[in-house]
This record gives sequence, structure tokens and C-alpha cells, in this order.
Amino acid sequence: MQTHLSDAARQLPRAEEAERILRACVHCGFCTATCPTYQLLGDELDGPRGRIYLIKQVLEGATVTASSQGHLDRCLSCRSCETTCPSGVEYHHLLDIGRAVVDQQVARPLAQRLLRHGLRAVLPRPALFKALVRGGLTLRPLLPGSLKAKLAASAGGQRPAPRHPRRILLLEGCVQQVLAPNTNAAASRLLDRLGISVEPIAEAGCCGAVDYHLDAQAQGLARARRNIDAWWPAIEAGAEAIVQTASGCGAFVRDYAHLLAHDPGYAAKAARVSALSRDLVQVLEAEPVEQLGLCAVQRLAVHCPCTLQHALKLGGAVERLLARLGFHLTDVPDGHLCCGSAGTYSLTQPGLARQLRDTRLAALESGSPDLIATANIGCQLHLGGAGRTPVRHWIEIVEAAL
Repeated sequence: MQTHLSDAARQLPRAEEAERILRACVHCGFCTATCPTYQLLGDELDGPRGRIYLIKQVLEGATVTASSQGHLDRCLSCRSCETTCPSGVEYHHLLDIGRAVVDQQVARPLAQRLLRHGLRAVLPRPALFKALVRGGLTLRPLLPGSLKAKLAASAGGQRPAPRHPRRILLLEGCVQQVLAPNTNAAASRLLDRLGISVEPIAEAGCCGAVDYHLDAQAQGLARARRNIDAWWPAIEAGAEAIVQTASGCGAFVRDYAHLLAHDPGYAAKAARVSALSRDLVQVLEAEPVEQLGLCAVQRLAVHCPCTLQHALKLGGAVERLLARLGFHLTDVPDGHLCCGSAGTYSLTQPGLARQLRDTRLAALESGSPDLIATANIGCQLHLGGAGRTPVRHWIEIVEAAL
């Protein structure tokens, strides 16, 4: 694709990257076949190829409109298009660049600004979020259905103290700490059985994805730097991995190296952190999990989050591990499609998110499973919010079968 970036666009810190990505696109259209929003809306501008054209026009000096912003907002950032693309177009990086430029030039309506600011103010702060959730549970009967479905009391669990020579770091996450605290606790207990200690790093917080994807990229990168600083002493002391139980967090941590590549103070450290980043399934698939002695009698449908299959390229990994452990897995059609959670998308684009969720649930429930297993807290809450087949993180299902 030929490009003629405007003088203003050439001054952007990521101008060369944007031009390189644009020129990699051969506008073949293969991406539209696997784009969830294009399948729903049938609008070229609500598919990857159309959004690439919009970003190209913006970077070439075209007038930016609220309509352009809306088409970019409706993208789930699921990255299914990247898996499909024969040319290796790094669409999500181009989308980040384009969104930042558009958001600088188009003021959002007050309601959108308040929602996005509120999400950034609350979600990455577990203590504040937990207090609000407790209040929300008290007022649950009065809340709108979309919010009520996401609030559920969830008990945590005991975690073993570190006692093994093998040590890993565990990113606690923000939403998961509050709404599904037993996920990290179950992971810690299972790893302890396998001779791996989880070292708590209290100073590490939100991965930064919430800020970064809600019009606050600088704040998102600031959170990334704080996490790197928090983890660094343990990394130097020999921690073998930084593990995430939420694939959404893992995808963003894996991107630290790219996003901080030009930061002289953090580029090398970010590269090291990204290299050490592991989804939990990557750790367990290399361990002798069969010796745990599970009694796996349930029929499971596995929902593979977009961040796990398209961003981390670990599609099928959870299924293979669960099969090794003796679980019966049902067939799930169109497993590459997004459930509509997509971070905060289910809150900023609730109508589209519900349509995608219902389509995904129909596929997941087609084999009559007892439970739906997933690997990301956002997907778990979004799918579970429908009140149909129970949805749990796969590590909790595994531990419960011990």
C-alpha cells in the first residue's frame, strides 16, 4: 500500500512504524472473513481493511471525524485479523497509533469521557474497586442488568508460603483480584504441589492495558515501568518467569518490549520482562501434571480467549493440557471468534458485546458441557454474566478435580 504521510504525521514518535505497517498491507481482504464486527455489521469500515484505510487517511492529513473515531472504537482489538493476514500486518500496533491521533483531534461526548475516566480511575486500583464492589453487592437489586451480571461475591483461598528453590512471579491483576481472587490462589496451590513457589510482589499492579486502551497511553506505559521496577530485584535474584493467569494481562506484558523499545531507561529491562512473561498454561504444560492424580469427570467446553490464541499464539494449549488430565472436551465451532468482552469493550460497546457473547455461548453450549473453561477474567465475567452454563477459569476446574 502506497503512503504519503503528512508533515504532522511524520513528527509522531511512531511515524516510521505506522508507515511500515501500512505498506505491509496488500488490501487482500482475507482479514474481513474473521473479523467479528465486520461479520455483525457488514460495513467495510468496521473491518480491519477499512480501519487501516481510515488510519492511512488520518495520517495523510484527512479531516478526522467522530464517525472515524466510532469505527476505530468498535474494533475489539481481538487480533483475529493478524492470525488470518498472509502479509503479517501488525494491525494492533497501527490501531494504537491511529486511535491516539484521532483521540487528540476529536473530543468525545461527555458521557463517553466520564465512563472512560471512571473505568481508568477504578479498575486498576483493587482496593478502591473492591470497596465499590462491596457497595454494589449491597445495592445489587437496584443496578442495571448489564452491571448486575458482572458483580458476584467470590471467595479467595489460602496460598502456600514460598518454600521451593524454583520461584516464579505472579502478576495479580486488578479486576481478577477483586472478582475472582481464587484463580491466583488456585494457581499458587497447584504450582506448590509441583515444586514451584509463587513469590508475591506487592508493588506490582495493573499491567497498564486498561489505561493504554482507554485514551491514556502514557499512563499505561507508566504502569508498565512501575511493574518492571517492582519485578526487577526478583528477576535479578533468579525468578524463572513472570506468570499471568489472565491472558489479557499476559498479552500486554508481552508487548512491553515493543512499547518501550525506544525508552533508554527501560528498553533492555522491558525486553527481559517480556522474554520472561508466561501464561500459566505454558508453565504447566512443561510439568508432570499427570502425577497430580485428578478425578476429571466433567464435560468441558473450552473458550480460548482472543488474547491467548491471537496475541500469545497459544491456541489449543489449554485444551491439550486438559486432555492430558483426562477431561472430556466438547467440540466448539468457530473457536477463533471473540466473545465480546475485549477488556472494557463490554462496557463501552455493550450492544455489540452482547450480540457477540450470545453467538459465542451458542457455540460453546452446542456440546452440552457441564462447565465452560476460559483463561481470561474478562471473558469469564462476560460469558458468565448471561447466567447460563457456569464459566470458570480452567485452573480452578483443575484444582477442584484433585
